[in-house]
This record gives sequence, C-alpha cells and structure tokens, in this order.
Amino acid sequence: MKPILSKLPDLKTSIFTRMNVLAREHHAINLAQGFPNFEPDTRLKSLVNQAIQEGYNQYAPMEGIYSLREIIAEKIESLHGARYHPETEITVTAGATQALFTAITTFIRPGDEVIVLKPAYDCYEPAILANGGVPVLVQLKEPLYEVDWDEFREHLTEKTRMVIINTPHNPSGGILSREDLRELGRSLGDSNIIVLSDEVYEHIVFDGKKHNSLSGDKDLASRTIVCASFGKTFHSTGWKMGYCAAPVSLMKEFQKIHEFNVFCVNHPIQRAMATYLEQSEHYLDLNAFYQAKRDLFLEGIAGSRFRFTPTRGTYFQLLDYSDITDERDTELAKRLTVEKGLASIPISTFNCAGQDHKQLRFCFAKTTDTLEKAVNILQSV
Repeated sequence: MKPILSKLPDLKTSIFTRMNVLAREHHAINLAQGFPNFEPDTRLKSLVNQAIQEGYNQYAPMEGIYSLREIIAEKIESLHGARYHPETEITVTAGATQALFTAITTFIRPGDEVIVLKPAYDCYEPAILANGGVPVLVQLKEPLYEVDWDEFREHLTEKTRMVIINTPHNPSGGILSREDLRELGRSLGDSNIIVLSDEVYEHIVFDGKKHNSLSGDKDLASRTIVCASFGKTFHSTGWKMGYCAAPVSLMKEFQKIHEFNVFCVNHPIQRAMATYLEQSEHYLDLNAFYQAKRDLFLEGIAGSRFRFTPTRGTYFQLLDYSDITDERDTELAKRLTVEKGLASIPISTFNCAGQDHKQLRFCFAKTTDTLEKAVNILQSV
C-alpha cells in the first residue's frame, strides 16, 4: 500500500493534549484545559435520567427535537431581539466544535480564504485546511486583544469566503463591542462573505458588560451562523451538546452536511435541556457565578509578581509573567507543571507565527479549594 497522503500533514499534537498529559504525569492542579471540575446541576442530571427512563433512547429528529429548538429561539429573541424560526433556522449539534466544523465544511471549497483572528481556538484552522481552504491570519492587538479594523480590511480579497469571530474570546477573555460589530458590517459591505460566530461563552460576561451577539445585528445576522454550547453553560462539557442559529438560506445548506456527519445528537439530553431552559435563571445567573470565581482567583494572586487585566468574559484569565522571567511561555508552562504542580496554557501557541507576549492562560472554572491551592502556587513563583 502506498503512503497515505494526509489532509493535515503538518498537524501537531494539540497544546491541550500535551499539557493535560504533563499534568497527569506530575499530578499537577490542572488549570489548562477549559472544563469545570464540579458537577452539573442535580436537577439537570435528574431530567436526563428521567428522559432515559421515559424511553427517549432512539434517534432524535435530525435538526433536534422541536421543543428544544423552540425554546432556544425564544431565548435568543429575549436576549438579542432576533427571531429565528425553530423549524428552519435552529439546529441542535454535538457540541459547538461539530457545529463549527460542519459550517466550515458546508461553505469552504478549495482555494477559499477564511479570515481567522489570532490568538484563536485551535479547531478553526485544521477544519479550514481539511476542506482545502486557506486560513488568513490577523493578529489581535494587545493589551486588550482588540481588532485593528484597518488591518482586517487589508486582508479581505475577492477570495475571502468566510470570517470567523469569537466573542467572548478564548483565550484572551475579550468581548466585541457594538462598535466592533458596526466595523465588521462596514468591512463586509455588500459582499457574499459568510460570518461564523463562535459564541460558546455567551452567558459568561463580567462587570455589568453585555455580550453582543451577532444575532442581534440585523445586517450581520443575515450572513452569520452563530454557534453556542450547552456544555460551557451548564458545566457539562463531556455531554457534547450545542446548537447553532442561522437564516434559512444558510441553515438549509448546513443541515445537508450535518445530516450525514452526525445525523442527530443525544436524545435524552435534548429532552432534559428543553425542560431545564424553561427557567432562565439557569443561564442568566452564570455571569455572577463565574465572576465570583474570577474575583477569588485574582484577589488571591494580588501582590504576586504576575500582572493582569481582569478578564471580561469566558472562564479564562491571562497572567503576564514578564516581570518574573524571560523564558518562552511554552517553557514556563512546562516548568510550572513539572516543578510547581500547576498546569496552564501558553498563549504563543494560538498567536500568529508563535508570537510570545509572556502570557499564560488559566481556567478558573474550578472549585474554591482548587483555586486556593493554585493561588498559593502562583504566589510562590
């Protein structure tokens, strides 16, 4: 047999895998990968068990059960004033990553260019490359990781097919403002460029700020696929449950790929989510819940040698260590894990050309006990 020609010949083992393996080997506190180390609400777990016992154990409809799509549409309208028809414009997915991959696969053909704002979550570029697309990378500007819209416009060409937006932003914790959305709209003008909006941290925004969903901008919404995650919202990342919303012209094409990718997703969990979402406090209270964890973490490292700007969204906090050492962030992340027993993520792995701004990302979606142990380690650095 001849050697297999890989679609992703240069793909390296992800930084998440590398840091998780290192954390396990050295029994380190793991603030690297973004998952909670506490359980989902007992009520939600009971609803899943109830749905299993009631017999919802066979295929769900391809688009997702109607009651769940209906309440998702109602949630979006309540929060952002946008009305998506649950019959034709909402799809329940096997997590946001599947939604993102499916959207890219649906619309990107060989040679199409896709603008990716860096630092970026590491699933975007492999999906683009696997479909023959060309990632066009634009670095966000420090210290707040903001978009330079003049530079953004310089990268738009006649080959640009898609722009990927992420707000609230992983890994920086930034959020796009209303002015940012206006700039995006002006930049795209009357082109046929599609926007893929990764909004998995939509309910985790701090200090009274607002998540500006692209669904809330009528002009942008007409060209946008919005992807979201129940796993991030309800502390259940292992369930791999998400959804996306888009105008019918885009969703019709999305579902053609979705049907032959996963066909449908976990039926009993859909039943549980449809009931659980009826009480809006289950997601509206999340901002305060995670802000308390962020504040506990930051108050704990006050007086340490790390510098930071409090994250505005997500459950990640960047710490600047430039006053401590000149090491590359990849080396310091490894040394902290091996020598100090605390795992984090080096940000250079997400930047253009591995730009190293001496920052590590820490996940604070952890119990108080875990955060206090992590704080003690950081204070000793």
